[in-house]
Amino acid sequence: MTATVEQESVVAPLPEPPRSVRWEPWALGALLVGTGIAYIWGLGASGWANSFYAAAVQAGSVSWKAFFFGSSDAANSITVDKPPMSLWLMSLSVRIFGLNSWAMLVPQALLGVASVALLWGTVRRYFGAAAGLLAGLVLALTPVAALMFRFNNPDAMLVLIMIAAVWAMMRAVQDGRTRWLVLVGVFCGFGFLTKQLQVMLVVPPLALTYLIAGPPKLGKRVLQLFAALGGMIVSAGWWLAIVELWPAHSRPWIGGSQNNSILELTFGYNGLGRLSGNETGSVGGGMRTAGDAGAAAGAVPGFGDDGGAIAPGGVGGGGMWGTTGITRLFESAQGGQIAWLIPAALILLVAGIVVRGRVPRVDTQRASFIVWGLWLLVTGLTFSFMAGIFHAYYTVALAPAIAAVIGSGSVLLWRHRETLWVRIALAASLAATVAMAWVLLGRTPSFVPWLRWTILVVGVVAAVAMLIPAITRGRLAVAVILAALFTGLAGPTAYAIDTINTPHTGSIVSAGPSVQGGMGGPGGGRGGFGGMGDGGTRAMGGAGSMGGAGAATDGARGGIGGSAGGLLQGSTPGAAVVEKLEENSDQFTWVAAAIGSNSASGYQLATESPVMAIGGFNGSDPSPTLEQFQQYVADGKIHFFIGGGGMGGGMNAEGTATAISAWVTENFTATTVDGVTLYDLTV
Repeated sequence: MTATVEQESVVAPLPEPPRSVRWEPWALGALLVGTGIAYIWGLGASGWANSFYAAAVQAGSVSWKAFFFGSSDAANSITVDKPPMSLWLMSLSVRIFGLNSWAMLVPQALLGVASVALLWGTVRRYFGAAAGLLAGLVLALTPVAALMFRFNNPDAMLVLIMIAAVWAMMRAVQDGRTRWLVLVGVFCGFGFLTKQLQVMLVVPPLALTYLIAGPPKLGKRVLQLFAALGGMIVSAGWWLAIVELWPAHSRPWIGGSQNNSILELTFGYNGLGRLSGNETGSVGGGMRTAGDAGAAAGAVPGFGDDGGAIAPGGVGGGGMWGTTGITRLFESAQGGQIAWLIPAALILLVAGIVVRGRVPRVDTQRASFIVWGLWLLVTGLTFSFMAGIFHAYYTVALAPAIAAVIGSGSVLLWRHRETLWVRIALAASLAATVAMAWVLLGRTPSFVPWLRWTILVVGVVAAVAMLIPAITRGRLAVAVILAALFTGLAGPTAYAIDTINTPHTGSIVSAGPSVQGGMGGPGGGRGGFGGMGDGGTRAMGGAGSMGGAGAATDGARGGIGGSAGGLLQGSTPGAAVVEKLEENSDQFTWVAAAIGSNSASGYQLATESPVMAIGGFNGSDPSPTLEQFQQYVADGKIHFFIGGGGMGGGMNAEGTATAISAWVTENFTATTVDGVTLYDLTV
């Protein structure tokens, strides 16, 4: 008897076990197949997408050492400024299928399909088939998700890992077994190896959820969370330990750090610096105006790093990364990416928790609302107030939480629609969605102009109908549901379709049509960095040389930096340049060296031979030193130096790019090939 009571105290039964329905397998199949087709459709048009990461993928496909460290080139001069896990799947695909954009980007699309499937399964387990399918559909149609699951940034992998962490946590809440908590920690560790401290934004929601709803007694719950911490430390720490203990002279420089330290990168440039804005090595750091930014080694006004952008005086009159504050996610740069359903999600979150009422502490439905809701709140508030580097595409990290709350909250409240206040909450969520769509679509008046008014009419009718019991429980209920789905998904779907049909390249990318006051721009599509005023409908002249801004180019030439590349856009070498670099390429460790990773990336991808990225992404890392570079040249390891490229300096940084460039120009003769300045370092 005692054993029975004890067992019941540590197992949280599902309040409403999901029932199988005949249409679910067909609906799930349609959702996943449709997501796969949408995310894979026309992928080749984006070329190398973000060539910064594409070059590292190429390097990892031919060198296991580069694969392990996440090196920018196969000769292992410097790494990208992130841990390598997001590169591994793409590198393996390229190793198997050869170097092409499909081999690199299809794995990202499949991560998107897997994310939709895992979110469906996680929500369905506690709220039923309809809730799971709706959550998966919302995630698949979120514009920024449609962008990042078709791109080669780390965010696609990170999103899947974070959903997996919630899945494991909810299993722990259900049965209280420690193994699930350890698995939660392992997933969080994998998230760290993907994008470092960003995964920590979901750790407090996970821990608090288990402290609140975990079945065991409080003391055991705390001990289990320490087990989760151990899983996280082990799953991430093994790689960190190897990198830190590996002799520095025989491994690549840690890109993004000033002292060749992965720990410095973790807690500085990619860590607390993102919150405070004090990011050592960030190009343009501390610059508040376009003139200040332009003064940095011939920078183009309006540039930051890592795809960062310094708007004249700050976007919207705020800081260099845009205005901070509670409305940040709803502003022009971010709104169309993610904000469509945020108001509705917040309403449904509160209403869903209230509906569960005085249920037992271990109630899994309430725990689900807690974990997804805290994910949404913690991540959303952090993005809203962080003073450091921030890009609109970061908001893809909010998409699973929004989708889960919309799916579970909508279905739960619909089941309790006989209660007046529940109908009011449903109507309010629809009204908020209509208002949000009206604002967001109003920023793109020439984009599907009829849609804004259609959503207004259908949404208002659906909201009013939601208040009338005779309609919500009668034959017209299906019509109300369809109208509500149209109201919530029409705007995001239109933006997602536009995103899928538009190539995206460069370091800054955005979903949907160009928005007044938004960010992004073409670079063979809506990538790179365009004019701040029109959201990126024009390519701008780039940092074509260390001495000043380059001339304006068209999108086909790679946006910023032209064929020589630049801070935010990869180089696009012509056939003559490629032929020149390939001369006797097997006799050199690096066929060329260029300032900045993006400048080097295009040459490396075209030749499939290592190109040294001096200074890393920003050109501001002190790698290599002038003395090291001179020794490499003396030893005959580098064939060409490519003029132009990235910046070469940054906030509180001691980059060596400017000194190396000056030494080369003083001691070697320049030749011009296809508009690209080359210095033969062997003569």
